[in-house]
Amino acid sequence: MDQEKIAKLQQMIDESHKIVFFGGAGVSTESHIPDFRSTDGLYHQTYKYPPEVMVSHSFYVQHTEEFFDFYKNKMVFLDAKPNKAHLKLAELEKAGKLSAIVTQNIDGLHQMAGSKKVYELHGSVHRNYCEKCHRFYDVNYVMKTKGIPYCEECGGIIKPDVVLYEEGLDGNIMQGAINAIADADMLIIGGTSLVVYPAAGMIDYFRGKYLAVLNRDATSRDKQADLCITDPIGEVLGQIKVRS
Repeated sequence: MDQEKIAKLQQMIDESHKIVFFGGAGVSTESHIPDFRSTDGLYHQTYKYPPEVMVSHSFYVQHTEEFFDFYKNKMVFLDAKPNKAHLKLAELEKAGKLSAIVTQNIDGLHQMAGSKKVYELHGSVHRNYCEKCHRFYDVNYVMKTKGIPYCEECGGIIKPDVVLYEEGLDGNIMQGAINAIADADMLIIGGTSLVVYPAAGMIDYFRGKYLAVLNRDATSRDKQADLCITDPIGEVLGQIKVRS
């Protein structure tokens, strides 16, 4: 690991007071949750249908039972625990250094680590609602149900509060994330390939002093970044000392 780059990241964080972290699937791989686009990721595995089709709204509507079979087996990881990245970000927030996390992940690990201000662009597996009466159900109810989960009150299908392909992002969450990024003096991009839109386009609102990219592979923002580190993000952030 390049200690000069770690030192530079430390300096940037020390000098910043409104840090926003924009993260993707690579943040949770060290918690043993597979990502989507790497060579051993979800999109490179073989199924009856392509994975990106199976997590689309039309597939959910037309093949609901198969959707839930895939969803429960490949998208929910209840045994996962926060890693060093999640824990350090929570520590930075508690110290008043980090103002928000904007995440594309649906695993809830940032909140489990203690983070409070988290914009979940693509929703969360921990929230599930009946499509008819909107009653709330937790993830355990969905996971324990065989096949399609139905509402105990009205019999409607319980849909995970997860943004599928062909569905739009929540406008309020998007606006909150954009405002946080626009107000940040440092933006850390971590564990994301920056190819999923409209989420990736939110980076354009950043006008602050420091841009750092912590990602295993190259991204479209590397040339604009003040610092790029390709080492595992948890190992990198685990070395950062939090100073208020």
